[in-house]
Amino acid sequence: MSEQDAIYRAGDAPATIDSLARDLAALGVAEGSILLVHSSLSALGWVCGGAVAVIAALKRVLGETGTLVMPTHSGDLSDPAKWEHPPVPEPWWPIIRETMPPYDPDMTPTRGMGVIPECFRRQPGVSRSDHPQLSFAAYGPHAATITENHQLTDGLGDTSPLSRLYALQAQVLLLGVGHANNTSLHLSEVRALGDRMPQVHEAAPITVNGQRQWAEFITADVDSDDFPQIGKAFEQQTGLVEVGHVAAASARLMPQPVLVDFGEEWIRQHRC
Repeated sequence: MSEQDAIYRAGDAPATIDSLARDLAALGVAEGSILLVHSSLSALGWVCGGAVAVIAALKRVLGETGTLVMPTHSGDLSDPAKWEHPPVPEPWWPIIRETMPPYDPDMTPTRGMGVIPECFRRQPGVSRSDHPQLSFAAYGPHAATITENHQLTDGLGDTSPLSRLYALQAQVLLLGVGHANNTSLHLSEVRALGDRMPQVHEAAPITVNGQRQWAEFITADVDSDDFPQIGKAFEQQTGLVEVGHVAAASARLMPQPVLVDFGEEWIRQHRC
């Protein structure tokens, strides 16, 4: 069966805001919850309204008291010396470092995050954190708390939005993606490895006191290669992952703090 045939099976109906909201509620997404979403629009099949409809459905189910959060990373704001696929000529490096536009929460697009987060970060009322490479966007009562004061040197650690989501007892929704995309496990590795966490030198253009700066900083050198193993173990050993479908996509809903604690212990046992 071709990809098109799979999407347009006879008797299937397109996904709509209403049907998506029903599926999300059936999975366990509840009004008033704080939800970190990782997503793939294509995995949902044919959605009437695309990313806009998915975001509308998520907001509907969460209600006015809920908070919706998505990663809005922009890894291309980085040192050109590290670029691959494709690299750029070395004589270009100083030009890029001197002229690349600085990170702007309102302007800078996401990279490699998918259509849904890119649409979400541009919607009215959404707050976006100030990290030039590892930002998160949020909408709802807890948005400012989650996104404020995102430090260059701690993009995914204990002062990052991930840690604030942990403190707020958030949930994680994997919508058409697997645990390889489960960013909260980076908080697990930072906590598990502590002073032994590998470090990496990074750089990005930012604005300080109204002036563009090329900022250089040291941060954790994170590694997601074993996240699918951690996620599988978490599902099997805790039974705390609700598994179902939203439209044509497989979906997983789980408590973020318990996931982070489990991942921390797993990494201590298997990486150290």
